[in-house]
Amino acid sequence: QVQLVESGGGLVQAGGSLRLSCAASGSTFSLNAMGWYRQAPGQQRELVAIINNRGMTTYADSVKGRFTISRDNAKNTVYLQMNSLKPEDTAVYYCTATFTLRNPYWGQGTQVTVSS
Repeated sequence: QVQLVESGGGLVQAGGSLRLSCAASGSTFSLNAMGWYRQAPGQQRELVAIINNRGMTTYADSVKGRFTISRDNAKNTVYLQMNSLKPEDTAVYYCTATFTLRNPYWGQGTQVTVSS
């Protein structure tokens, strides 16, 4: 089993910044990519950013230039630095971790609210 513990969500004004963290523990052997998805009320869950175990990153177009994903492989932790936040970034943000020959794991979600 793998546990993903997220932290760093909260309420911020438009233009502000937040940093999300997600630490993986448990059976983390064969850990591959880690990343973040988000889901706003009434909308589907969407990819925000993902980073593989070689440091290659992928971002949603809507966050390019504002969000930065990074990873500490020694700590099995992924970070999401979110700058220039907009009200449309408001959502529950979910951490995910993928593994070789196993189903992906998800965190419990952390709320990010951006006020205008």
